[in-house]
Amino acid sequence: MIPPEPPQQQLQPPPPAPPNHVVTTIENLPAEGSGGGGSLSASSRAGVRQRIRKVLNREMLISVALGQVLSLLICGIGLTSKYLSEDFHANTPVFQSFLNYILLFLVYTTTLAVRQGEENLLAILRRRWWKYMILGLIDLEANYLVVKAYQYTTLTSIQLLDCFVIPVVILLSWFFLLIRYKAVHFLGIVVCILGMGCMAGADVLVGRHQGAGENKLVGDLLVLGGATLYGISNVWEEYIIRTLSRVEFLGMIGLFGAFFSGIQLAIMEHKELLKVPWDWQIGLLYVGFSACMFGLYSFMPVVIKKTSATSVNLSLLTADLYSLFCGLFLFHYKFSGLYLLSFFTILIGLVLYSSTSTYIAQDPRVYTQFRNPSGPVVDLPATAQVEPSVTYTSLGQETEEEPHVRVA
Repeated sequence: MIPPEPPQQQLQPPPPAPPNHVVTTIENLPAEGSGGGGSLSASSRAGVRQRIRKVLNREMLISVALGQVLSLLICGIGLTSKYLSEDFHANTPVFQSFLNYILLFLVYTTTLAVRQGEENLLAILRRRWWKYMILGLIDLEANYLVVKAYQYTTLTSIQLLDCFVIPVVILLSWFFLLIRYKAVHFLGIVVCILGMGCMAGADVLVGRHQGAGENKLVGDLLVLGGATLYGISNVWEEYIIRTLSRVEFLGMIGLFGAFFSGIQLAIMEHKELLKVPWDWQIGLLYVGFSACMFGLYSFMPVVIKKTSATSVNLSLLTADLYSLFCGLFLFHYKFSGLYLLSFFTILIGLVLYSSTSTYIAQDPRVYTQFRNPSGPVVDLPATAQVEPSVTYTSLGQETEEEPHVRVA
């Protein structure tokens, strides 16, 4: 009698491994011969490296170019403001900001008002009205303090002290956005600041360092205060546009900015408006200023989302140089070769900073929505073992054609 065969143990299929959204470096990819047929060959690894370098070079050029567009918009803002204050004696910084906030209100706040559901204006106000109220005040006063400083201190001091926004943004990004930098980023920042110092030295040599200078200490403190508020506003802006939306940020800034600037205008500048010699030229300058400012506010969130608040502020260092180059023809400024040296030094610093993506700490709650769900996901082979200690993911621009692989 043949004994019955023992019942075979039914093997349970192994649970599917979670997809690895590749946030590792090339060194963490499985090496050839590490086990399993899914390991990558040396030629495949070399091909991945080549594709990554191509993507990074493209991202670097895009980030630098986008930053220069913002600098050109600031150049337009500076030129129109100079004509208004010096040629027509229209010292109305709050009124100029008020015009910009009104444009933001008409375009973006009304867009939020007609939306349905949780993205509606009233729904947003019920959840976060006090946060946007504080942000609107910070943004308004940052603009006001820096413009006001021109009445007390010199142009050179403003240019140099305005760079204080960069360390403010770096520190706030490190502690609140959990962004991590590499040595090449700090090298690029130092080179950019050296370029600004070179420009300030050129101003001294050609005599452009003269300013009102009636109370230089007050003016310097105003610049430092404005730069600090700018840094807070930029980092807060980066958080909002990455976790919420660009339209919500601009709509709320338009709403509260228009409200508070209107109050400040009525209190502080109503007499200055009466002194303005209104004609078509002044009207055209106000229109030009408002168009440049509106373009800057509308386009800056796009650039910040593709790069970062730190990268944007480094790019804006060239704005003074664009204003200077225009002033050579419009205001007959004296030229110095140091200006060209300063311009190319800042560009070199920008290229250095943009050559490597910044990183954020992995799995912080504040950044759970930062991962791009629309981009491709590259799954590592199931047989490959990936070190569990990978703790950084790239904040660089992700493209639909390339895998999310990062070279260290």
